Amino acid sequence: MDVLDKIKGRLIVSCQALEDEPLHDSYIMSKMAFAAKLGGASGIRANSVKDIRAIKKEVDLPIIGIIKKDYPGSGVYITATEKEVDDLYQEGVDIIAFDATKQVRPDGKSFQGFFAEVKARYPDQLFMADISTLEEAVAAEKAGVDIVATTLAGYTPYSEGVVPLELLEQVISHVSVPVIAEGNMDTPEKAKRAIELGAHAVVVGSAITRPKLITEKFAKAIQNY
Repeated sequence: MDVLDKIKGRLIVSCQALEDEPLHDSYIMSKMAFAAKLGGASGIRANSVKDIRAIKKEVDLPIIGIIKKDYPGSGVYITATEKEVDDLYQEGVDIIAFDATKQVRPDGKSFQGFFAEVKARYPDQLFMADISTLEEAVAAEKAGVDIVATTLAGYTPYSEGVVPLELLEQVISHVSVPVIAEGNMDTPEKAKRAIELGAHAVVVGSAITRPKLITEKFAKAIQNY
């Protein structure tokens, strides 16, 4: 069974904690991934080679690997340059995901220019395009990506207000590659709806693995009352 078959119709859990978060630790992320596996996750999305190595020691699930890095002057920070792709490939992840928006990358390249080079270098690697609009999804498929994901819907300046499930439905009807629902999939109902709409799989992150944000959500609801 190949990777895409293993995750089809299933839940992928994003196990990430940024540097300013209390759970920012590779060991903790590995245990988070193990808990996700026990809960029924069929895959893990993880940030950084260090975290991925730790997670591999705990679970044998397919891994979507990314490297987040801020570059001055660029809004692209998810696997933004070829260096991050090289590092993820050398570590060995099932799927490499990256920002596939129309924003200019740190090295000045367009997404198309960036992807043409990494695809030529690693022709057998599965690549997933994180997009924020239908236009970007269509462009990513045309460029030759294996998977499109709605990860960045609402997170680019020009996609503010986009409803991820609505974008998901549009993307599914316009591309032929597998489409993964990701981004604000914060309830079981939304995740189920994504699969009903035809998503290949669903990635859930903050609603499962970021207790600080989960706590804030409850605390604010009580305060507002």
